[in-house]
Amino acid sequence: MDIYNLKAGTSPLIISVPHAGTFVPEDIKKYFTAIARTLPDTDWHVDQLYNDFANANNATIVKANYSRYVIDLNRPSNDEPLYPGQTKIPLCPEETFDGQALYEDTSDMTGRIEKYWQPYHDELARQIERVKGIHGYAILYDAHSICQIVPRLFEGNLPDLNLGTVNGISCDKGMAKAAFEVAQDSSYSAVLNGRFVGGYITRHYGDPEGNVHALQMELVRGNYMNEDGFVYDEARAAQLKPVLERVLHAITNNFDAGIKPKPV
Repeated sequence: MDIYNLKAGTSPLIISVPHAGTFVPEDIKKYFTAIARTLPDTDWHVDQLYNDFANANNATIVKANYSRYVIDLNRPSNDEPLYPGQTKIPLCPEETFDGQALYEDTSDMTGRIEKYWQPYHDELARQIERVKGIHGYAILYDAHSICQIVPRLFEGNLPDLNLGTVNGISCDKGMAKAAFEVAQDSSYSAVLNGRFVGGYITRHYGDPEGNVHALQMELVRGNYMNEDGFVYDEARAAQLKPVLERVLHAITNNFDAGIKPKPV
């Protein structure tokens, strides 16, 4: 099984999908509990929401194939907490978001960074540099989804569309404003830099001064799928996809690159 799937385009946009993978190697899966085997915290089908846009607009898309239960690609390799004071989702999870055990017995986590985490990030870095070589800048959109209600992680109901720009430092402010205005002007609830301001990918790669602009989108997955069985819902998705496409158009079309000259 490949670590990731890559569709390399020539537009400034790179779509990263780090948590939609469902493959678990047998040497890890054999220790899983029954609930772990259902992979409840997967960002189910997120790539399906963006594939049409990526193909039509020649965007790059990098999608992980391995489950986040193998290793979480949106966490730093040193496993530092991203949200101090809140429930930590570690690099190699041992519990579901609801706090249920993933393992019946101890599983060896040695080597997972080198085998599963590093290749994905090496590819993201390559694509960013390749796209910058074409346009002088790159836009990285990190695509996620989650249940609307996860009491262990956040209070109440999560808004439908959660844009994160690390509180304004991971991308051009005009880009973030344009994307958020489109999200607000939809039938879905939206927030900018609310509970999810961006994980490791947005924080690590977002560098406006270096001509890399990164945003995270965390969706409520009930707006495009059925939580019972994690089945993709074509009718719901058909309503959501045009909104996401307008957000992406706002990010890519209503942006003055303002490319920073390289030091001589």
